[in-house]
Amino acid sequence: MGRRALPRQKTAADLSDHYYEIEALPAKWNIQGLFRSDNPLEIELGSGKGLFLNRAAVENPTRNFIGLEIRKKYALYSAIRLERVGIANAVIFQGDGLLFCNKYIPTATVHAVHVYFPDPWWKQKHHKRRVLNAGFMGDVVRILEPQGKLYFWTDVRDYFDATLELISQFDELIGPRDVQEHQPEFDMDYRTHFERRTRKHNESVYRSEFVRANT
Repeated sequence: MGRRALPRQKTAADLSDHYYEIEALPAKWNIQGLFRSDNPLEIELGSGKGLFLNRAAVENPTRNFIGLEIRKKYALYSAIRLERVGIANAVIFQGDGLLFCNKYIPTATVHAVHVYFPDPWWKQKHHKRRVLNAGFMGDVVRILEPQGKLYFWTDVRDYFDATLELISQFDELIGPRDVQEHQPEFDMDYRTHFERRTRKHNESVYRSEFVRANT
């Protein structure tokens, strides 16, 4: 199921507090000082249109959020939404999210990692392009604080099963824990736009949650 076209942007916004490009970061860039507080940090890999990022930041003002999105038009769209609402505890980084987690996130500093509906790269020869790979899982283990959580959702059963098998190789991640389906209270009461579309088509969503062990 492909992504729909974005609506036309109606305003020119000052995105200096909400939008960054990973390729433009200095080699020794430090995440410290990115936010106004040192509240617990959560990272979303593949933010899309930013539905989760916006809602999570508003509903959890005592946490900080980083959204990682490789598509520039989606990253800009999400950043504009953050700026319009005046959300101070969430930012968007455009570019290679795997590189960002590997290079710029210190060890044991992340409260939660969210990965929702990543591109399944259907063909066997393209599976190596999937974001949930052994290298990234190693970084997840490294950057999560003790008792930190990994959330992974997809609508592709084969991808779900293959990823759970991969994660099982990392003893530091305890799970998977079952995640109950939330019944929406209004039209946009979903974790992401992709979840909304999937469920409105009466298609299955496979959800998992893992917890980082203390050791």
